[in-house]
This record gives sequence, structure tokens and C-alpha cells, in this order.
Amino acid sequence: MPNFGFLSLVPVILAVTIAIKYKNVVLALFVSVLTGVLILVNFSPVTALTEMIGTYFFAQLQDSYNAGVLVLLVFIGGFIALMEKSGGALAFAAKASQVIKTRAKVQLAAWIGGIIIFFSDLGTPLIVGPIFEPLFDKLKVSKEKLAYIIDSTASPVAVLVPFIGWGVYIMGLIQKEYELLGVSESDWTAFIKSIPFNIYSILAVFLVPLIAFSGYEFGAMAKAEKRVQETGEKYWSTSKPMRKTDQMEVKESKSSLVFLPLLVLFVTLFGILAPLGFPFKQVPGSAFRSALSTGYLLASAVLILMMVYHKVKSFEETFSIYLGGMAKMMNVAVILVLAWSLSAVSKELGTSSYIVSIASGSLPAFLVPAVTFLLGAVLSFATGSSWGTYAILMPLVIPMATALGAPLYASIGAVLSGGMFGDHCSPISDTTILASSGAGCDHVDHVKTQLPYALLNGTAALIGYLCAGVTGSALSVVLSLILVTVLYVAGSKYKGVRIHEEKKLHAA
Repeated sequence: MPNFGFLSLVPVILAVTIAIKYKNVVLALFVSVLTGVLILVNFSPVTALTEMIGTYFFAQLQDSYNAGVLVLLVFIGGFIALMEKSGGALAFAAKASQVIKTRAKVQLAAWIGGIIIFFSDLGTPLIVGPIFEPLFDKLKVSKEKLAYIIDSTASPVAVLVPFIGWGVYIMGLIQKEYELLGVSESDWTAFIKSIPFNIYSILAVFLVPLIAFSGYEFGAMAKAEKRVQETGEKYWSTSKPMRKTDQMEVKESKSSLVFLPLLVLFVTLFGILAPLGFPFKQVPGSAFRSALSTGYLLASAVLILMMVYHKVKSFEETFSIYLGGMAKMMNVAVILVLAWSLSAVSKELGTSSYIVSIASGSLPAFLVPAVTFLLGAVLSFATGSSWGTYAILMPLVIPMATALGAPLYASIGAVLSGGMFGDHCSPISDTTILASSGAGCDHVDHVKTQLPYALLNGTAALIGYLCAGVTGSALSVVLSLILVTVLYVAGSKYKGVRIHEEKKLHAA
């Protein structure tokens, strides 16, 4: 493979710069993919366009995993549109507001909902987001905060569960290296023992209730929360929401239009997966996506019948809403295809190899987990893919940790944690894109508001990995939990903005 050196970083730098400057993710990704292909074909414009479409775009659509995700998104889009227009979510918000009457409670409720739907990093943002959106609006909590909560309970929860798609994929990577090294321990055991060392993911889940209870916000999130509280505006004037609900067309109906379809979804999902051993055995990701797609299709059918039965809409109107919801997912699908294409182009350019070569060299054993965490964060941020980061680093880190005598489980956890950290910070991450879509939030606004909290967790995690490298103890995560709490409390005292429950705030 040719060595493109610093040129391999140019597409990623362009993607991040354009996305932030112009707040247009599609443009940013398209330009970055085209630039990368131009580099690969020696800057021949016509050849670059042909190659980009034929070799990269078509290849992403033909990939079985990608195709499964896109099909699932189409079914989810139709289901979400029905949920929005059924009035069930508004009825749920009206009933829930009798119990959930404060900003803290609604944030905790969304957090719990995200944890409960642990089985899919896609399911969390695209189920929890639309259900809680009306309640967040009613209690004047920003869509940016909803996006942050569902992003912090999607992938960070999924990566800690061994018997779903994430765990199956990770254990496959571990097993391959164990076989080459002649390690007799099972990949299942290795994964379980690495969970306490997946420090960033644990911190991401932990920080949400801490913020909810305290009420203190930082940076862009504080501005977003004050905007909603003081002006009632759901978006900034420059915002371009990934999914915008026209609530003017929606009338409150019955909360059963939320719960019964979701019950059908879960019963279908578990009914299909239980014979495969779920949740006690590993289930392939393809089986999960097929089961989820079936569940969403049947749930949508039930919801259509209920809407017609309760005279919310006619059958023709309801079916039109369903098809319209499917069509609305085109923007998300385009962004995902472009993000996947950028990842493929970066691989051809050797972006990951170049970054690794810069960071390579002799390392003291105790520094392996910390350096692995940082390297994973850089790779994941640059590629927008935590899974791609895992595939790159596991074959490097497991043999290196074994050869140097570094704490193995801490090193494996650092790979997973670093990939998650970079993923949360990256504007080209597919899971971050889905969180923006689920919350109906502008994507760049979500990235900006989440970044300070991600950096806070990342700092605490890095110190935890330094401790883990020295001690090899799983108690390192306890140190990180204490540290992130101390840093958050200290930051709240000196730099934080307290967002009160009252509708009007004093100037910060």
C-alpha cells in the first residue's frame, strides 16, 4: 500500500473543518471523500468522480452490514413518523408530566430509558429520542441535552454488553489474536474481565445523572439550555435539525399508541432472538438487525391499525405518513453512506497506519493502556468509527501488551474506551449522527454541546489508565469515577451555569 503520509489526514481535516464552519455535514463528507479519492488517483478529476461513485458509494451499499443498517433505518423512519403524528407521544408527555415535573426527572427518565434499550445502539436514539422529545419540550429542556443523553446511553451501554452485536464483534477480534498467541483463555472471559477497564464508557453513562441532579451546565450546552429556558426557542436561528417535528399538525390522543406498538416491538424482538439463546448467549449482529427490522415493521402495522381504529387519521393518511417517514430517513442514509465511504477512503490512504506510525516506538509497559486510549481516541475521531478503531488496534495492542508485560485487560479496555471517546467527539461518527436525528437536533450543535462533557470524561479516563498501567487493578475505574465527580463539582463552582427550573433566569 502506498504511503501518503500527511496527505492521508487531509480528507479528515477537511471533513471536520467544513462541518463545523458551514454546519453542513453532507457537504463536509462529500468534499472529504472526493478529496481522498483525488489523492488516490493522482488528482484526476473525472477519474476521481467515477471512482468515488463506482468504487466507494456502490461498495458501501453492497456491504451486508451497511445494507442491513439502511433497511433498518427505513423501517425505523416510518415507525417514528407514525409515533409523532399519532399523538401518542404527546399523550404520554401529558401523563408523564404529572409525575415527571422537573428538568432533573425528565433527564433521568430518558437516561433510564436509554439503558433499558441496551440491545441496540440504533434503538436507543431512534426510540427514546422521539418518545421523550415532547416531554423535553414541555419542561423546556433543550434538544441538545436530549441528544447528549441518548448518545451517552447508546454505544457506551452497548459496548459493555457481551451478548449483543458489539460484544460478539469485539470478542471475535480478541479470539483471533488469542489464537495467534496461543492463549487458552476464552474470548468471553477476556471481554468480561475487560469491562471494568472500559472506563470512558462507564463514565459517559455515570455523568448524565450527576449533571441532571446538580443542574450545572458548561459551555455550549449551558447556552442551549438558557436559550430554551429564557426564550422558548427550540433551535438556534442557524440550526438545521436532522429531524424536525411539526407539532402543529399533531393532536394529543391516547398514550396506548406509544406503549402497545413498543410492546409489539419488544415481544417480536425477543421472540425471534430467544431461540438463538438471547440474552444468555451471543447473538450475531445480522440476526439482531433482522429481528429489529421485523419488530419495527409489525409495530408500525399495529400502530397504523390503532390510529385508524381511534380515528386519529384515515388509513390513506396514515399509510402516507408511514411512507413519508421512510423518505425522511434519506438524509440520514446519505450521511451514513458518505461517512462509511470516508472510512473506506481513509483505509486506502493509510490514515490509521500513519497515525499509528507517529505514535509507535518503545513504550514502558505501564504506559500501554494510557497510550492505547489516546491512540484509539485519535483514530476513532479521524475515521468516525469505533468499530473500525477496534479492528485496527486489537491486533496491535494485544500482542504488544503480552510482549511488554502490560496489564492485558486494561489494554483491551483502553482500546474499547478510546474508540468510544473519539466516537463521541467526532462529527462524522454514525452513532453521533443518529443521536442528533433521534433528538431532532442540529448535528453540529449536538457535537459542540457534547464535547466539553466528553473531554471531562476523557481526562478522568486517561488518569484512570495511568493508574491501571501501574497497578493493573480494576479499582482504577473507581478512581476515575471519583475524579470526574470532583472535576465536575469544581468546574460547576467556578465555571458552571446553574439552570434552574424557573422559566426565567438571571443573567449568568
